Amino acid sequence: MKRILKSAFLIGAILMPLFLSAQNAPVINATITGKVIDARTEKSLIGATVVIKGTTNGGATNLNGQFTLLTGQKLPFVVVVSYLGYQTQEVVLSNDNVEIKLEEGSNQLADVVITSRRRQESAQDVPIPISVISGVRAEDAGAFNVNRLKELVPSVQLYASNARNTTLNIRGLGSSFGLTNDGIDPGVGFYVDGVYFARPAATALDFVDIEQVEVLRGPQGTLFGKNTTAGAFNITTRAPSFQTGATFETSYGNYNYMQAKASITGPLSSKLAARVSFSSTQRDGTIYNTTTLKPTNTLNNLGYRAQLLYKPSEKVAITITGDNSRQRPDGYATVVAGVVTTKRAAYRQFNAIITDLGYKLPTTNPFDRVTDVDTPLRANNDLGGISVNVDAKIGRGTLTSTSAWRYWVWDPSNDRDFTGLPALTKSAGNSRHKQWTQEIRYAGQFSSRLSGVAGVFLIDQDLTSDPVQTEESGSAQWRFAQSSTSALWKTPGLFDGFGTRTTSRLKTFGAAVFGQLDWSISDKWHLLPGLRFNYDKKDVDYKRETYGGLQTTDPALIALKNGLYTNQAFAFGVEDNNFSGQVTLAYKASKKLNAYATYANSYKPIGVNLGGLPTANGVTLIDLAKVKPEYVTHYELGVKTRPTPGSTFNVTVFNTDIKDYQTQVQTAEVGVNRGYLANAEKVRVTGVELDGNIRVGNNFSFNGAVTYTDGNYVSFKNAPVPLEETGGESAFKDISGGALPGISKWAGSLGGEVSGAGKLLSLDGRFFAALDGYYRSSFSSSPSPSAYLNIDGYTLVNARIGFRASNGISILLWSRNLTNKNYFEQLLPAAGNAGQYAAVLGDPRTYGTTLRYTF
Repeated sequence: MKRILKSAFLIGAILMPLFLSAQNAPVINATITGKVIDARTEKSLIGATVVIKGTTNGGATNLNGQFTLLTGQKLPFVVVVSYLGYQTQEVVLSNDNVEIKLEEGSNQLADVVITSRRRQESAQDVPIPISVISGVRAEDAGAFNVNRLKELVPSVQLYASNARNTTLNIRGLGSSFGLTNDGIDPGVGFYVDGVYFARPAATALDFVDIEQVEVLRGPQGTLFGKNTTAGAFNITTRAPSFQTGATFETSYGNYNYMQAKASITGPLSSKLAARVSFSSTQRDGTIYNTTTLKPTNTLNNLGYRAQLLYKPSEKVAITITGDNSRQRPDGYATVVAGVVTTKRAAYRQFNAIITDLGYKLPTTNPFDRVTDVDTPLRANNDLGGISVNVDAKIGRGTLTSTSAWRYWVWDPSNDRDFTGLPALTKSAGNSRHKQWTQEIRYAGQFSSRLSGVAGVFLIDQDLTSDPVQTEESGSAQWRFAQSSTSALWKTPGLFDGFGTRTTSRLKTFGAAVFGQLDWSISDKWHLLPGLRFNYDKKDVDYKRETYGGLQTTDPALIALKNGLYTNQAFAFGVEDNNFSGQVTLAYKASKKLNAYATYANSYKPIGVNLGGLPTANGVTLIDLAKVKPEYVTHYELGVKTRPTPGSTFNVTVFNTDIKDYQTQVQTAEVGVNRGYLANAEKVRVTGVELDGNIRVGNNFSFNGAVTYTDGNYVSFKNAPVPLEETGGESAFKDISGGALPGISKWAGSLGGEVSGAGKLLSLDGRFFAALDGYYRSSFSSSPSPSAYLNIDGYTLVNARIGFRASNGISILLWSRNLTNKNYFEQLLPAAGNAGQYAAVLGDPRTYGTTLRYTF
């Protein structure tokens, strides 16, 4: 059945553009152009929004203030024109090539238009908590990837010890905290131009020509193809245009930071337009390696995106996109942040071990930014693909088909003991991933009171070890592994070169049918029910084989080696299906007030362990290979307001309960390559979110957001012990009532910009100065609450000043982490749990300049 479904969708995706092209003949008045200018100065307004009233059809003005509308409507018709700081106007267009003059509205905010519900809407009118970051704002703030974007959206958490081991959460939920296990699905959907990115490593790559980022909070499975139990990132890139334009940007800063970006767009014919975009980022390392005698944790990123837009008629748009991104950093290095006394015998403590080996840490202060790791660091990360998107206006809505193939290649080398000792000398969890996705959906205004979206989604994934994953010990490993006073541990060469080679394959198939309606019961009351059916099937084949070390037939020595690494193999398959849904009741009291209440239940798919399993008395615990699906129950109340024409203020209160929460367990066993997964009986996350914007005159704008999030294990009776309790009477602990990892109770962002008209070198434009602050309180960095693996709260300040000329030239001076705050992003116990733990450090103060030209 799976093959039949895949074949049918593939054939449909290929034939649908041809069919639609044949069915839709061009009509008169398909293209309407115009210009938007300042009524007083008659200067062009760049980025003004022009939307045909009563439709989802619209666009923004270019650097000449010009707009183009592709429409089949006959003149005359009404357009709604808005621009930040100006009065929104409704204008009747009676002819082509019209000039629209806007009057200043010193205290008026322009509407933020979003597309998350598959149509253009004001973010304030949608009964979903959404944070929207424009591409221009992200670029000005230096947020060129998700890790930096989180400083603008305090509900987002991202942790990465390397690109593969990335956790992307919203409200503290989404993915397991710590080391990534490929056998489970993320709970936060990551979409770029409607294409789902299955691997969390995508979040480590630079944005390429981003138009807007929409962050939806809470379950969104009735709107998106892949299930999203915690929320979704809906990212749109700048589309090809039939008007020629380009953007060139270059930046330079300390640590030899260099970044170059370029994007060129324009028509190839009357029906074909293209856009080509490029981004490159380089930076020296921020940590010094005393072994290699050079800085590590460099940036070395390269990405491009090419798009073709074909308009065979005014009702059909076909976009073909190809993209590729690659990273070649020297990193990701950590630094030893501290040493914990465990409950093991005195000779098994870290300080006793390194004393016996005659080793000394290069520093005991992690913020000296010094490491001596002796394993060559490598983090080669490649991701790309191709997609075909077809939008066809049929009836009162749009039928969309999105077909995509993507790949991910991960080629790493890590040092898992975090020191210069030859203990764990090799750690390379290579991965190669391919995914195929197909989504077909219909969205529109079905009648005067009913609108919505309905769709089907398929995903097929193949993840392999490409070709083998390697873990290998060195000559010092015997002392870390030593668990008795027997002299046999000192046998020369016992563990030197002893390791494992692992081959694995995970094949995943998923299918879903989803939909959500918006029923306007009256002019003020709206009911929004949604439903989803999900099917998932996963097949895993895992094989780990030992090699090297001392070749011996002595049973006692073999037993010591087996205590470190053993052969392990298992193969099995799981499948599951479920129904989920939600209902929202919204009350639009007026244009200034929109209140809503939502109930949702959602499911995170069944999982499998794909990184080795723990053993008990030499026996593999195969029962742990299957990870039960999560059952999510979610309640939410929200109010969106416009207190004045120049301000917004929104409040959201939420409660999320999860049964069988999928959590990461990092076992003390070195041989379990990537930790393993388990289910906590129940967790709960509750919180309150506030966000708002205000504009004062034409010169001042402010934005802010504050979140309170309380996340706890309601019941987790068989959790692993924290680092300091390793070696105690039990390897497991009841941590019910303990805090979930990665969640700060308080987080917030506050930003503002002041600007004023002026001249620079005879160029007209506006000077500006902006400041962005980000705060988060302390949080746990351990799946089981630990007294030592807590990260103190911190505040970051980013600043920029510059000049934006009316001819498209911008220049700015910027600094990130202006106060040079020392802070940890993540704390990680070393493999084997001898007591040492390492830190992922936040970046120190950086500063530089950016020059941008757009036309």
